[in-house]
Amino acid sequence: MRYRILGGTGIEVSTYCLGTMMFGSIGNADHRDSVRIIHSALDRGINFVDTADMYSAGESEEIVGKALRDPRRRDETVLATKVYFPVGGEGPARGGLSRRWIVRAVEASLARLGTDRIDLYQVHRPDHRTDVEETLDVLGDLVSQGKIRAFGCSAFPAERIVEAHAVAERRGLRRFRTEQPPYSLLARGVETAVLPVAQRYGMGVLTWAPLASGYLSGAYRKGRAVDLSRGRAAITPHRFDPALPENAAKLDAVEELALLAEETGCSLPDLAVAFAAAHPAVTSVILGPRTMEQLDGLLKGAPLVLSDEVLDRIDAIVPPGTDLYRADGAWRPPSLAEPGLRRRPPGERAASGS
Repeated sequence: MRYRILGGTGIEVSTYCLGTMMFGSIGNADHRDSVRIIHSALDRGINFVDTADMYSAGESEEIVGKALRDPRRRDETVLATKVYFPVGGEGPARGGLSRRWIVRAVEASLARLGTDRIDLYQVHRPDHRTDVEETLDVLGDLVSQGKIRAFGCSAFPAERIVEAHAVAERRGLRRFRTEQPPYSLLARGVETAVLPVAQRYGMGVLTWAPLASGYLSGAYRKGRAVDLSRGRAAITPHRFDPALPENAAKLDAVEELALLAEETGCSLPDLAVAFAAAHPAVTSVILGPRTMEQLDGLLKGAPLVLSDEVLDRIDAIVPPGTDLYRADGAWRPPSLAEPGLRRRPPGERAASGS
């Protein structure tokens, strides 16, 4: 396993990061088996583990804590988690990136993880309700207190990253050191601005969803029936129904990519993960196995080097900056999600009075 420096932190992390979203009630509910998978990844050179407080409502963090109970394993592991979503109940003043919630959430994460420090604490999504200055201020305080070593952001659009860095410089605050965007053969939109901006500010980049929710694992192929009553397809059928034109376009691209993988002498998942790791802005690619078999399969492709010719052919199939697939849970700005923010009141829409 090769290692890269995580942004300007000086921390060396493996090119693959073990994502733990699938450990817990929404995936692998067997804690012992999940711990065994984590230990296997660590024993094979992965030193970077990423979780979040909202994964299985905190259960994923508990599993990671069990896996890192041995102080030696904990010391050798770069541990990352996230904050934003409400965990542990419902009601007002829960979630978000306010000082009040972050202070509360970090203590809960530390307790579930069974550790006294988090190496990388990430804000899981932007929060339009909270001034970024307040968020940066409290995160900087947590660094000073030794509860976190560094902090970053996740699924931030380029303009939000620029704003955060400008505020940090203007106010003399610590800044985001990493960004965690979705990035895959089918989701290349971040190449347009997010990845170049991350490079401009010397940020480390952890990418997620390299297999595009199964499209690049081989689970969905053209001409095969899709069971829309199970798994992800049951939750968001509009993302997987092959009768929809946007999904048909994904499946067409997958067929071409699968053929390219075969000609390259690798599997489609190998091609997908190696593609993400090849971008100069990317520090580490997050792998999210649910089973040991899945981990074994993903790690087999670690030595794969994609030639310029192969990368050129990928560009011809899915042009740079193109999004054929939008990752589940990717952040959408309020201006797109709330119609009232992009529509004047009816009486003010005309260019002249009647």
